[in-house]
Amino acid sequence: MEREFTPLKCLQPSEHLNCGLIILNQPLNSTLLIQLWRKAIIKACADGGANRLYHITNGQQDEYLPDFISGDFDSLQPLVKEFYTEKVDVIVVLGGLGGRFDQIMASVETLYHAVKITSIPVLVIQDSSLIYLLQPGKHKLNVATGREGKWCGLIPVGSPCRSVTTTGLKWNLTAGVLAFGTLVSTSNTYDGSGIVTVETDSPLIWTMGIKSSINE
Repeated sequence: MEREFTPLKCLQPSEHLNCGLIILNQPLNSTLLIQLWRKAIIKACADGGANRLYHITNGQQDEYLPDFISGDFDSLQPLVKEFYTEKVDVIVVLGGLGGRFDQIMASVETLYHAVKITSIPVLVIQDSSLIYLLQPGKHKLNVATGREGKWCGLIPVGSPCRSVTTTGLKWNLTAGVLAFGTLVSTSNTYDGSGIVTVETDSPLIWTMGIKSSINE
């Protein structure tokens, strides 16, 4: 069977082509970059390739943001890593809270691994539920977007929380203990202030309901 292919179709501006672009840590040609960037539906940098992209687009970096940067980052310059990291506000995992209980718990455990990899907040969302891991310390949660459901909770998974203090909930805690076999905060709700604060001495899962629409 004869297969027809046009190698340089990716550089023809009038040709439609769904292109995936991978930028490596090699000198870049700005003309080729622009031509390929316009056609690419997925853009990725391999490690130090992000350095090349960042410097060749000097002054226009916000217009050339890759979808992915992968690698062990041993050649990624700190300035470049910080620039691209700051372009991500939150990582959302869609799914993982329905079906088999062991897989739900695996989703919970993933949040504990994620904090070792990134400082970006990681959420797991499915249908009407959300989970988010609070690290030891003080947290301020804005809960007045209009998409919040009526319920929320604080679940100590992995180890007890010996001192938890909250505000903004209907049932608040003051240096309270949350632990399985003692107390777990489920079916809580808000006091209407639009702000929930949580101070905890150990990692603590925040969970909350989500409305399917703002008009619910």
